[in-house]
Amino acid sequence: MEAEPSQAADAPKRVGEADLRRAYVHLAEAQRLSQTGSFTWDFDRSELLWSEELCRIFEFDPATPVSVERVQQFVHPQDLSVFGATVEGAAAGVDIDLSYRIVTAGGVVKHLHAVGHRIEHPGERPVFIGAVQDVTDRKVAEEALNKARAELAHVARVATLSALTASIAHEVNQPLTSLVTNASTCVRMLAADPPDLELARTTAQRTIRDAHRASEVIQRLRAMFTRKAAATEAVDLNEAAREVLALSASELQGAGVILRTEFAADLPSVRGDRVQLQQVILNLVLNAADAMRAVEGRQRRMWLTTGFDAPEQVRLSVRDEGTGIEPQDLERLFDAFFTTKSEGMGIGLSISRSIIQGHGGRLWAASNDGGPGATFSFQIPGDGMAPAEAGTKGAER
Repeated sequence: MEAEPSQAADAPKRVGEADLRRAYVHLAEAQRLSQTGSFTWDFDRSELLWSEELCRIFEFDPATPVSVERVQQFVHPQDLSVFGATVEGAAAGVDIDLSYRIVTAGGVVKHLHAVGHRIEHPGERPVFIGAVQDVTDRKVAEEALNKARAELAHVARVATLSALTASIAHEVNQPLTSLVTNASTCVRMLAADPPDLELARTTAQRTIRDAHRASEVIQRLRAMFTRKAAATEAVDLNEAAREVLALSASELQGAGVILRTEFAADLPSVRGDRVQLQQVILNLVLNAADAMRAVEGRQRRMWLTTGFDAPEQVRLSVRDEGTGIEPQDLERLFDAFFTTKSEGMGIGLSISRSIIQGHGGRLWAASNDGGPGATFSFQIPGDGMAPAEAGTKGAER
């Protein structure tokens, strides 16, 4: 039986309507999944047409007309000025690319990102087509990550405090003990009959010297453990390493470490944050000491060396003869929270690498060739300034 002419003519129309309904459902579902709503803004008619998803984002009733004025009522007060300027620019034909916040009727703060551009509607009316995405989850995650990074950086700096308590006590106690001894000697010399003024003068000078030593120790500790913004300066890497070794001397001695240093002569300065670089050096030194705590039947030797690598590159290496690194762990050592220590946090090397990368360099590890243990090295550019003081060679602790 043949279809009536009118029915045959309506068939393509029904198929087209079904396709449109299906496409609309698919579009609405895609917008819901991506949390992205769309809008059309007809300037001449002052008319805003919103998708269902955009109404859901703003928590508007889809049956209620939307206007720019109504939207502005929900824009966060701190973002009203930039929102208004963007609307004025859009009316003048400027593309929209705006990040702003809204406060919904329920009091929920949402972070949105809007984009749009102007097209010429049939009939030569200017119309804006755009999209608005709810990026609240991503924004909150970014803020949490930034906060966590800042806290982890501070934790990495102060986490070594407990491990260095004995070293700090030793460093401060030495000059204080000398101060008391020299002061007592000076008092005895002055009380003698007749007073020994020459020896009293000598012991008084020693007292002043030891007081300066104690002050320098405190200054180093404050610089190491105080939370402060990075300060870029010319850094003598040899001198920075010596200060770190002075702070960790007792820790290394307690671990039975034999330390040898080889500082390159005429080593150029580097441009960076002194405290951050010392934090990296300290982390490498203490990690090397920890790697040798279980070593028995042979010496626990550590080498700290500086030198030149590629053109205009300065290198510092810490080599130990400890338990070494498993091949499968080499690439994971610098991952956050990965650790081979039973009591480790696994953030020291990760933050150290971030610091070195922030100085335009790189930090890496390698197993020692022909012997036990591993070597950690970092390389950063020299700043082209005058060479640092020549260092000593072959020093041993």
